[in-house]
Amino acid sequence: MEPLIITCAITGAETTKERQPNLPVTPAEQAKASQECIDAGCSIIHLHVREDDGRPSQRLERFREAIEAIRAKAPRAIIQISTGGAVGESIENRALPLDLQPEMASLNLGTLNFGDDVFLNHPRDIVGLAKRMQDAGVMPELEVYEAGMLETGFRYAKQGILRQPMHYQFVLGVPGGMSGEPENLFHMVSLLEKLSRTHGMKTPHWGVAGIGRYQLPMAAQAILLGGHVRVGFEDNIFYSKGEIAKSNAQLVERVVRLAKELGRPVATPEQARQILGLRQA
Repeated sequence: MEPLIITCAITGAETTKERQPNLPVTPAEQAKASQECIDAGCSIIHLHVREDDGRPSQRLERFREAIEAIRAKAPRAIIQISTGGAVGESIENRALPLDLQPEMASLNLGTLNFGDDVFLNHPRDIVGLAKRMQDAGVMPELEVYEAGMLETGFRYAKQGILRQPMHYQFVLGVPGGMSGEPENLFHMVSLLEKLSRTHGMKTPHWGVAGIGRYQLPMAAQAILLGGHVRVGFEDNIFYSKGEIAKSNAQLVERVVRLAKELGRPVATPEQARQILGLRQA
């Protein structure tokens, strides 16, 4: 089984300092959190940015400041920028940080009800983002919230809109998408393998982000199934029920310990680049 790639979504667009006082917001805070996560065993930093007052931001200069700060503190990190932004953000603003040519960027493969909001991803916008990523040499991480989006990804790959190797991220537990129950992850992995056979493609790499209480059980299941894991304050602010996590690194450290107990080696950033077929930023 290949080494486990751990991603940490250190900030997100929805989590607030009021709910999670240890949330990194400024570029300096994000750089410190990234360094701690890489030192703990993380390879990929999934990056949303905020203004100093905590408001979600898609300003290109703010992304530049954050990326430069992270690279100075954690030069080995794979930086994966979000093109999801905050719910309701325009697609033009969501695409802006691709101009910075990061190694990776998230690409959401469909529209869904997102809590009390609607997370809109029109097919023309998905295709447009995919083309911009191809042109910039950015590897997309394909975000899927339910099984239909997984089938969409393979359809786009068959049409040449997405290139191989592909890397999927199952985001399970969002109200409006699939929950993080074990049978749902089993179904997604089984469908991934079936679609790969049907289309004559190499089975893509995959990871899972469990939302809230699903984060830890989804991580354990992914370690055993050969997938990869995302943790972090974007998806979960607690270490255990009722106990606020002290840092993003604390969540990474737990997955590293769990992987060790289950006999799965943890990938270094250099190994993660090789596994995913990334070019160096």
